[in-house]
Amino acid sequence: MNALPSRPHSDVVILGGGFTGAAVAWHLGRQPSRPSITVVEPRPFLGGGLAYSGEEPSHRVNVPAARMSLLPDEPEHFSRWLAASGEIERDPDAVWCNGDVFPRRRVFGRYVAEQLRPHLESGAIRHIRGQAHEVKRNGDGWIVATSGQPIAADMVVLAMTHPSPGVPSALTPIAEAHGFVADVYAADALGPIAPEASVLIVGSGLTSADTVAELDRRGHRGRILAVSRHGLRSRGHPEVRGAPFGDFVSRPAATALGLLERVRSTLAAADAEGVNWQSVFDQLRLQGPAIWSALAPDERTRLARRLRAFWDVHRFRIAPQVETVLERRRAEGTFDNIAASLVDSHRAGDRLAVSLRRRGRKQVETMHFDTVINTTGPAHGNALRTSLVLRSLADAGLIRIDRHGLGIETGLDSRAIGPDSDPLEGLFVAGPLARGTFGELMGLPEVARHAQAVASEIQSRLGALPTIEAER
Repeated sequence: MNALPSRPHSDVVILGGGFTGAAVAWHLGRQPSRPSITVVEPRPFLGGGLAYSGEEPSHRVNVPAARMSLLPDEPEHFSRWLAASGEIERDPDAVWCNGDVFPRRRVFGRYVAEQLRPHLESGAIRHIRGQAHEVKRNGDGWIVATSGQPIAADMVVLAMTHPSPGVPSALTPIAEAHGFVADVYAADALGPIAPEASVLIVGSGLTSADTVAELDRRGHRGRILAVSRHGLRSRGHPEVRGAPFGDFVSRPAATALGLLERVRSTLAAADAEGVNWQSVFDQLRLQGPAIWSALAPDERTRLARRLRAFWDVHRFRIAPQVETVLERRRAEGTFDNIAASLVDSHRAGDRLAVSLRRRGRKQVETMHFDTVINTTGPAHGNALRTSLVLRSLADAGLIRIDRHGLGIETGLDSRAIGPDSDPLEGLFVAGPLARGTFGELMGLPEVARHAQAVASEIQSRLGALPTIEAER
């Protein structure tokens, strides 16, 4: 009787092949020891993910190209590739008036894919195009169940960075209605919207701004209203980019209120010296991990709940090309954003009625729209319920949501915290799902640095782990 075929084995299996997973794989693939690496990702190429694989031409990177790179210590790695690729000549609008370059997002995805190609061709990195649906322990290692054959792994990296947005409870009555767009990144989500349609956009961050820009490019000229709890819109970049300004780590604030006061005083000092506010937030971003670690857990939670909206609109800036569209639409009277809370919704004939309460007012007003678009952003706090892999680990008691509701509870070495409150051997969390521990982990420069750190931690541990004997 013939023996059953061996189960495929990989030193490292990375779940998710967007920028985070691709960056971890790339850093591991460059190691002299050349561990075997498998990336499970349904898209046809690695590195694009949700953010950098779309074909929409109005979607541009939000960070100047000179600050985007797979190599944290070489911030202009992408810029050099961009200059040699011919993309700037094909897209002259990418160059802003101050010389900064904001290419289309798909171009950055192509850059990442090209860096990975040699490792894929050599076999150092293997791309399984599919979905994983379960991860379970197997002795000292792990078994990853996919739509194909299960894979045995010494180590697993959870790099699924962008869960689908959650639909606000006030909008559930119209969630299945014609004209409601639950996920703006779904295929051709905005295609059916008529040029003169009245549109409500729920949310006012980066995705909301991109949605206005895409609608405008498609020829939409109707009224657009963006609504969010605070009514804050993502800010733009300065005409002249300066050096980071301020010091938040020599005497780090111990409370969220103390940090807020420090930010305000630093902004005042910057203004007195003729330094733009963006330079202060650049310093906050750079020093974010130290700032976050200096806060007690309760203060971190307070910061995330009370000040996150204000942080997001200043930290995560929109490309100037997108900002120009928003300002033009506002001047034309076809775009506005307000601060309000959603109360209820219902179908009203062939339109959608949404009831809301403006900030500072008691009365509820009902407005009618042809289209309602949800841009509330990735529901990281719901990731353990919406992802089959994460749910399988959570149901087994192996991972849990962090106390701030930002993602997965993770140790300082980026390993998931297990049922005994100790890091789990061989299970890593990379990217935004680890931000409850590391604080600022949404911007690309920070994600790139974290991916490098995760790869380094994995490399240091690979030699200490016994190899899994493939089951027969």
